[in-house]
Amino acid sequence: MQTAAAITCGMLALPAASRAADLPLKAPALQAVYDWTGLYIGAHVGFTRGTSSATLTDPTIATDNNVFDGMTGGVQAGYNYRLNSGLLLGVEGDISFPNYLPSNHVVSATATALSSAEERWDYVASLRARLGYTTGAWLFYATGGLAFAGERFLSTPTNDVEDRRLHTRLGWAAGAGVEYAFAPHWTARLEYLYRKFDDANVSFPSGVNYASAMDLHTIRIGLNRKIDWPGMPSYNPKSGITDTESDRWEIHGQSTFLAQGYPAFHAPYSGPNSLTPAPQYQETWSNSLYLNARLWDGGEVYYNPELLQGFGFNNTTGAAGFPNGEAQKSGFPYPHYNTSRLFLRQTFGFGGEQEELSSGQLQLAGKADVSRLTVQVGKFSVVDVFDGNSYAHDPRKDFMNWSIWASGAFDYAADKLGLGYGATAELNQKQWALRGGYFLMDAESNSNNFDMNIPRRGEYVVELETRYSLFGQPGKLRTLGFVNSTFSGSYRETLDDPALNLDIAQTRRGRIKYGYALNLEQAITDDIGLFGRWSWNDGHNEIMAFTDIDRSLSFGTSIKGTKWGRADDVVGIAGAINGLSQDHRDFIAAGGLGPLIGDGQLNYRKERVLETYYALALNKALTFTADYQLIVNPAYNADRGPVSVFSGRLHGEF
Repeated sequence: MQTAAAITCGMLALPAASRAADLPLKAPALQAVYDWTGLYIGAHVGFTRGTSSATLTDPTIATDNNVFDGMTGGVQAGYNYRLNSGLLLGVEGDISFPNYLPSNHVVSATATALSSAEERWDYVASLRARLGYTTGAWLFYATGGLAFAGERFLSTPTNDVEDRRLHTRLGWAAGAGVEYAFAPHWTARLEYLYRKFDDANVSFPSGVNYASAMDLHTIRIGLNRKIDWPGMPSYNPKSGITDTESDRWEIHGQSTFLAQGYPAFHAPYSGPNSLTPAPQYQETWSNSLYLNARLWDGGEVYYNPELLQGFGFNNTTGAAGFPNGEAQKSGFPYPHYNTSRLFLRQTFGFGGEQEELSSGQLQLAGKADVSRLTVQVGKFSVVDVFDGNSYAHDPRKDFMNWSIWASGAFDYAADKLGLGYGATAELNQKQWALRGGYFLMDAESNSNNFDMNIPRRGEYVVELETRYSLFGQPGKLRTLGFVNSTFSGSYRETLDDPALNLDIAQTRRGRIKYGYALNLEQAITDDIGLFGRWSWNDGHNEIMAFTDIDRSLSFGTSIKGTKWGRADDVVGIAGAINGLSQDHRDFIAAGGLGPLIGDGQLNYRKERVLETYYALALNKALTFTADYQLIVNPAYNADRGPVSVFSGRLHGEF
């Protein structure tokens, strides 16, 4: 990973929310012309369509003409200066990234009988002038300037040794757009941009030559935050927009940079999914926006675009209790865009006592009936709704190990990024809540494709949360059960047929996996809390989405730093013990592979994890965490390890 920690924006102060039914329906009034002069930063998402023509020479010749498209996202920053006439002069730089689907980031690919080659784009950037005209809160503009594209060229000769070449193209960009100021410091835009690049000509040591041309068409929407720089001249520093409806929407964001490394450890042998015994260092970086809005009384929409970058150790393999919760099963050398969450939520209140819901990344602030039914449909993570815990649930803020921040044996439905599609319903009462949900399952184990055979295939999950008070301190017990109906393979059937050569895919058919989890959190004082989880699944069939754990016990404590004058600091200490079913361990011992583990052989012992961290609050928005993990018997193998993992995490949010 080739980036530094992100710089975090300041805190956005939003007015307290009220019930949507009490809000005016007309748009906010303009008391004065919006002040367009000044610095701004922002983000954008859109749809990019590109065309390419390529020629491979080795010395035989092959050609390819390709169209590639998909959702893309990125960031921008710029400066505007508005003249008294209403004309606007500006300069802007931006960078955009593809998503992780090959249909979006593979520019071209071609092959001959002797070799093959592929071109992928990692980013496109531009530095442009802007010329526009402002009228009140509206800006209409044209833009143009220089463009750049960073690419990777991959070639595979017949000896299967892959050559890689990085290449930067130059070009030009032109476009136009319209921008609207909807709040004192916020604007939204719709923009079209065309980028044409110079031809590329890349030679590989194998003698293969690859030449190509490329252009891109993008239509995108953007969101900008104006920055009031101290001492910078401005016509109207406070702006003149009275934002009477800001309680209809909230904007949050976060950035998390996590670096991990371990020293060399003992390992007499290694397999395809083993942690390498040599020292290793990896990084991950996630950047997120949370755009939340009320649509009508009780109806809300949530959109969470993210830029994700980096790798886990060994491409996220080598331990069932993997040490980095930010390192999912897809690794990216450059940031990649992902629509991580996009869902609708409808709440039906039943009257009576109300409670205040706090503002959060996935929750709009406001009053709600304590007795209510909440229905949610769309794309999100199963663990956004189920298996929550106040002390161990978010690897961006608290514990990092997979078997500590979640129930390890809960094989919840997800793609390689931990996200999926589903529908949930929650009935909430003062002392308890009952949740149920249905989610699409992977079409195959550890994939990004979902099985659309609804409802025959999928995950069914139910959870009862009971709330109580012990010695005057609050506590919660969550009891969860799940049933996965999947197209999956059997460990035992694969072992019983030597002709299959441990290829579990050949035993895949419709199968059932079931399990449960018990999840406890208990406050001891206002500053000290305890938590624990026990989870289990039947362990007969292959893991579909989460990790190679069939039994898991975790427990720990979280302590705020009030006693030593650091009330916003947190210390965490926890441990986990993970195990496999008999069928699962026999399969791994024979040389089989799971999503995360497989050393080629196995001297089975339970995997044990110890994690401790200190989260130092640098200010209200920025926290640095030092973390240590000891993994004994990684991947359940007593012949390897133990492994000491040292981590540093910088997390900012607004």
